[in-house]
Amino acid sequence: MTLSAENYLALVTETMARVAEGERDNVRRSADLIAAALVDDGVVHAFGTGHSEALAMEIAGRAGGLVPTNRISLRDVVLRGGEPASVLGPMLERDPEVAHRLYELVPVHPADIFVLASNSGVNGAMVEFATLVKERGHPLIAITSREHSDRVDSRHPSGRKLADLADVVLDNGAPYGDAALPLPDGGAVGAVSSITAALLAQQIVVEVVRRLLDAGRTPPVYLSANIPAGDEHNHALEAHYAGRIRRGA
Repeated sequence: MTLSAENYLALVTETMARVAEGERDNVRRSADLIAAALVDDGVVHAFGTGHSEALAMEIAGRAGGLVPTNRISLRDVVLRGGEPASVLGPMLERDPEVAHRLYELVPVHPADIFVLASNSGVNGAMVEFATLVKERGHPLIAITSREHSDRVDSRHPSGRKLADLADVVLDNGAPYGDAALPLPDGGAVGAVSSITAALLAQQIVVEVVRRLLDAGRTPPVYLSANIPAGDEHNHALEAHYAGRIRRGA
């Protein structure tokens, strides 16, 4: 396929349509789980490493999104856990032990639910974190690339992958290696997973809000902080979850 913005758009558009259709039932199942958690006064904790962190940012703390949401990041071990900045690096996501420190730093309540994103679904920190979530009885939604995950070995000592642990698994439709347009001498360009994961995240949020409205509840949804009265609206909703949701880095 010729390298061009137009061809990339065509490929991504086709992939988004395929993901939206193929994951329709899983989007609804995810929304059922999240809506039930929110009705029980739960919070949605979202975690992704590498570029999958964009999924957590799409879910937690953004305009048009749900207020009872919390973003987890590998940086938390430094920013909130007091570890030296030298621990950060590309290998940290492969270390299962860091998952335990991360989980300790999350203000978890029994009714909370987790959404974890990993394109490969095989790195040690992510698989160990998912293991901790399930051992503690929380519902777990995973967003991953089935094609990529199926073609690589787990980096977790158990041999398990993220998809093996989740209650609902959504396939982001990304190809092996994530990039979609092949280069003449090998490799590829034009990543897919961030775009399709964002689509799935927003579809889930919309379905959650619809379920809350159908149940006669006022959905706790953020307004943009850059419109009049946005801050006042948001702070009033956040107050209910004081100490349970974190904003900023």
